[in-house]
Amino acid sequence: MSPRYVVVGPPGAGKTTVSELLAARLGLPFRDADADVVALAGKPISDIFTDDGEPAFRAMEEEAVAKALVEHEGVLALGGGAVLSAATRERLQEHTVVFLNVGMAEGVRRTGLSSSRPLLSGINPRATFKALLDARLPLYREVATIEVLTDSLDPEQVTDAVIEGVQA
Repeated sequence: MSPRYVVVGPPGAGKTTVSELLAARLGLPFRDADADVVALAGKPISDIFTDDGEPAFRAMEEEAVAKALVEHEGVLALGGGAVLSAATRERLQEHTVVFLNVGMAEGVRRTGLSSSRPLLSGINPRATFKALLDARLPLYREVATIEVLTDSLDPEQVTDAVIEGVQA
């Protein structure tokens, strides 16, 4: 078993929305690695960050992704920071990985710098978002089979672009 598509990207790229649309359009099951982490921990991601710290979250995330990559046969959405794990990046080499890219201005607009996104809360969330994009962009591109810039597209258009990109 192996996912047909694995979707990665920064916060606000539309990973969950597009993954659900892609799965529905292709008649495949959908799975969200962040939801797996929440189920594993028994609490929301923001609480994991607060109570246990980012390293504990990243360890759970790596475990959840590894498990989903062998168990799931559909479309798998990963959390924005999953690519930070070298082990996860190595595991992704065997899969079709869709990188949903979003620019800083659009990413900030879409996330609204939500407090449910622990890495974006703080004194200067825009600077944090920029630093996050700068650090992760090479990692997303390292694992990507295809890349779709989502800034000026609605979720249906992004889904169309993903299907076209995979077929090309």
